[in-house]
Amino acid sequence: MNNIPWGNNENLDDNQFYNRSIELTHLKQMLLTTENETPPNILLTGNRGIGKTVFIKKIQKELEEYGFLVIYINFSQAECFRRKNMTIEGLMQFYFKKTLISCNNNKLINIGEKLKKYFKTNNFHFKEFQEVNGIPIPIFKSEINKEDLMEYVLTFPEKIYNNHSDQLKGIIILIDEFQLIKELDDYKESFLWNIRSYIQNQRNIAYVFTGSMSLNDTLISEISGHNGVFGGRMISFHLSTFSKTTVKQYLNEKKPGLKFTDGGFNRFYENTLGIPAYINNFAKILPENIEFTSDSITREFNESIYQISSNLVNIWYELSYKNKLILISLLNGPARRIDIAKSLNVKSGSLSPNLRELENLSLINKTGNKLYSFTEPLLAKWLQSEYTEKGEYPFTSI
Repeated sequence: MNNIPWGNNENLDDNQFYNRSIELTHLKQMLLTTENETPPNILLTGNRGIGKTVFIKKIQKELEEYGFLVIYINFSQAECFRRKNMTIEGLMQFYFKKTLISCNNNKLINIGEKLKKYFKTNNFHFKEFQEVNGIPIPIFKSEINKEDLMEYVLTFPEKIYNNHSDQLKGIIILIDEFQLIKELDDYKESFLWNIRSYIQNQRNIAYVFTGSMSLNDTLISEISGHNGVFGGRMISFHLSTFSKTTVKQYLNEKKPGLKFTDGGFNRFYENTLGIPAYINNFAKILPENIEFTSDSITREFNESIYQISSNLVNIWYELSYKNKLILISLLNGPARRIDIAKSLNVKSGSLSPNLRELENLSLINKTGNKLYSFTEPLLAKWLQSEYTEKGEYPFTSI
């Protein structure tokens, strides 16, 4: 029976969720301490495709059954991000909306006229109410003070708990795609300091910040490093890739009709990098009852790389022409900014916003010796495959 989910599935049933039981238990035990007024703040990291969203949604389900209010907030769904206009005000508006929706879904607050009356009588600066699933969501005025807005939004969960402490064990706030705050640029550090100032003393609210960040991502040290904003008070929790043994057990259980020689399996593992999303996509499309060798797996992988790495391909097509040229220039290996500029025949200084955007997307990384390198080998392999087959790189989608 083929019970392998596609790599982009975010909600898996218990039968599909695999091999994270130890990590799940550890993280859940940390978060359960919130009930005793010792909430942790956790930075959950892992490479793109490792299964962070699936993991925290599994956590969400189990903690809700235990009696917590769990608020899931995905920054990539915020309107300000989708419009390519990341702002603190936009993120806080989205944060507040998701909090209200979670409360309404859990029947914790009487939203309707009571909420409208609250904003009007307290003279809080708002523009209008917007209906979302029958809930009147207040839209704040654009000229509102950022600090005032953050204070109101980030202390709102504590008010919810205080009003419903007889019903709740505590509140867990899961913020997904948190790495997108990189796009706040000069406001990023002040945003982090404001978050810390409001949440560090909350006794019944725990936070889990997660996003696509490798262990080399500078944002990790900026948040949880010794000299970071949280000064070592943030707990780091990393989801690792699957080992060869785990992948073999997984495929034997979920798709027993897949057959490999030893070399074929080794090649399968090398191509998918131990990352669950790529393992699932590749295994899903491989035919059963054929013994794959190293060579045949290589052929199958090259022919299917578009489907296997479809999430990366979608990101590629959304990039600007200049950003695509920068990535292409790095296909032959790491390079300094000045060398990238020479290959594009532009001034080195003009690359700053483009390099920053590619770093924010976790597509490139700058090392200590100021070399930029490509961080997504599957995307690089797809680009090279396209060039080999067609004689040109895919600048536009079909």
